[in-house]
Amino acid sequence: MNSIRLAIADDETLFRQGISFILNKESNIEICIQAENGNDIIKQLQQSKNLPDVILMDLKMPDLNGVEATKVIHKEFPNIKIIALTSYYSKPFIINMIQQGAVAYLAKNATPKDVIHTINQVALKGFYYDEKVMKIIEEDALKNNKSKSNFDKDYLTKREREILHLICEQKTTQEIAEQLFISPRTVEGHRNNLLLKTGSKNIAGLVIHAIEHQIFVKKMNWEE
Repeated sequence: MNSIRLAIADDETLFRQGISFILNKESNIEICIQAENGNDIIKQLQQSKNLPDVILMDLKMPDLNGVEATKVIHKEFPNIKIIALTSYYSKPFIINMIQQGAVAYLAKNATPKDVIHTINQVALKGFYYDEKVMKIIEEDALKNNKSKSNFDKDYLTKREREILHLICEQKTTQEIAEQLFISPRTVEGHRNNLLLKTGSKNIAGLVIHAIEHQIFVKKMNWEE
């Protein structure tokens, strides 16, 4: 896997340095920024000539918390992927952070293996939601489904719906290409069309859109 430039924003020095020590042992992960609060990470990003690919963002920090920092970074640096990091692994926090642009969610008591896996998955696919987070997203989507505007599913081609389904199953571009017997470049083209058609800002938003509008369900039938 290609090298991943990683930033860590957490006000707990021991935790921040501890996770940095662990992740620095990974041959494909480079810690490029360590910040102690939201204002610090934003300032360092603004001054950086080589931005990180991924940020591990603690939600509870002084001066400017992770939620507010995520809003700013998502707007100013939309290509940076943000992983929410918190002790509050609860439905309201998860939904709120996803709405603010977080592409993954990690509990602070996660194992180093889980942290490394999540970072790699986010770098590879653009997002990563484990089964618990996906269930919360689905429950929230069903709860709010009545307030959602109807989306014309026929606006998407059969191939686009196939690819969207596989994206929601968290398949990589290469895996989708192999399963559908098409090139990775073709997959990327369809993915870009899906982003434009649904108005989604990133792959994570595309998945949320698919769930909210019931384009993606666990057992889908692709017959016209």
